[in-house]
Amino acid sequence: MPFLELKNVSKSYGRSSGGSGGQHTEVLSGVNLQIEEGEFVAIVGFSGSGKTTLISTIAGLTRPDSGEILLKGKPVTEAGPDRGVVFQSYSLMPWLSVFGNVALAVDAVFPRLAAQERREKTLEYIGMVGLSHAVDRKPAELSGGMRQRVAVARALAMSPEILLLDEPLSALDALTRSRLQDEIESIWRQQRKTVILVTNDVDEALLLADRIIPLLPGPRATLGREFKVNFARPRDRTTINHSEDYQHLRAQITQYLLDIGASQAAQVQDGVPLPEVVPITASKAARSAVTARPAENADKFVEFYEVSKVYPTPKGPLTVVDRFNLDIRKGEFISLIGHSGCGKSTVLSMIAGLNDLSSGGIVLDGKEVISAGPDRGVVFQAPSLLPWLTARENVALGVEQVYPHVGASERRDIVDYYLARVGLADALDKKASELSNGMKQRVGLARAFALAPKLLLLDEPFGMLDALTRWDLQEVLMDVWRRNRVTAICVTHDVDEAILLADRVVMMTNGPNARVGRIMQVDLPRPRTRKALLEHPKYYEYREELLTFLADCDREHKVA
Repeated sequence: MPFLELKNVSKSYGRSSGGSGGQHTEVLSGVNLQIEEGEFVAIVGFSGSGKTTLISTIAGLTRPDSGEILLKGKPVTEAGPDRGVVFQSYSLMPWLSVFGNVALAVDAVFPRLAAQERREKTLEYIGMVGLSHAVDRKPAELSGGMRQRVAVARALAMSPEILLLDEPLSALDALTRSRLQDEIESIWRQQRKTVILVTNDVDEALLLADRIIPLLPGPRATLGREFKVNFARPRDRTTINHSEDYQHLRAQITQYLLDIGASQAAQVQDGVPLPEVVPITASKAARSAVTARPAENADKFVEFYEVSKVYPTPKGPLTVVDRFNLDIRKGEFISLIGHSGCGKSTVLSMIAGLNDLSSGGIVLDGKEVISAGPDRGVVFQAPSLLPWLTARENVALGVEQVYPHVGASERRDIVDYYLARVGLADALDKKASELSNGMKQRVGLARAFALAPKLLLLDEPFGMLDALTRWDLQEVLMDVWRRNRVTAICVTHDVDEAILLADRVVMMTNGPNARVGRIMQVDLPRPRTRKALLEHPKYYEYREELLTFLADCDREHKVA
């Protein structure tokens, strides 16, 4: 008999509309799943696929409309301490310390234990997630990774029979995420809890799970093909990169997910043609010019020389970026990668003109950068749209600033062209508040490209998106960039994204005093696709170089 079994589970949500019975959306449809005791199963879920509904249903927080869930042969009808749940958001009590938050679970599940025994049990689980040094801190004093550790400790403290993890690490930086992955795997090996992990990260699933099962996108989501992961444990990120079995399985899963995405994607319409006009940032001529002037020095289109950023602190000056030097050719795409806190975003904000330099200088196309300007298009992790304006109106705000010399119809055509290029031809007049996170980020990309900037700056633009949406938008970015060949710098913590997009990957050492540690030339043909990338003989060599550099930085950070 399976330890946990889902039999034909379906779940709908709806709202009543007058007395007509209402509209219902079937989120889950006929989900069947069997899990053995002690097994670690990863459900690869994407935005709108119903993954949180699935976890909530197993946890007993939501009742299915049909079908049943059996735990050790008994129906699950309500929530209980036999199922520990960790969601993406931490949900900690802000007025309680780390100890107080974990003690809530211990006191609720073990009320008959003596006070000293409950205290010892609480401290045991806090130590298990590496927070013994922070028992008295409040959530406001903790980093995001530390808060998520508290949530994991609290779930473990209930001594659950099954641990349900709903994207618990997706909001964390890469270094914190990798450390917590190692802790979860270590705890699983020690306690052999049955674990269901919902994730959008294929590598995370390959590192942790015995089986990987995609949850196909909703509505009417159901489970897809199952992939077994038979690699020995513990699994080292750098070592496993050499394994042909790992490479083959990773490529299989990725292609399967790409095929799902292709079947879901709507056809992108070309829309109106792009008018042959240039922005005022490219030429002083207004109406007549149709081509921008050539760069004064194409090999040093962007120059960073001895750039440093120092912040005052109560303990004295803190040098975040220390003598950063880099030359970028016109039309080159640079990926900037490194661990959290290494100053990647600080470098980007300085060239954007949003953050003053402490020393050194930055030159763009022969002119020193001293302030922000429309010659630099910036896309942040959150696109910062005006929610009461439509997609078209949000993009038009920038277009009106850099094309004041052309007619209203031409400006409108520029807006519509770029929104169509990023796949939003059918959503031009939707308000930003009505768009999904992926659609909002598409608007952000369209807005940046529509400015026809000399330099495109991307600060982890896809970091908050699920894998399928992220892969899709990377393809969109590459397609639009290929047409424009705008010089670009992309800050990312994603090794695969860095390789896929870049001509060169610039690796930054850990902060403080971060600087350029190594530069890797990516000699792969363009245009690139994820499928072609996985099949290229040099891909895993590039991947290993980046993983090794990041691992070395991590080790040096721990020693320091």
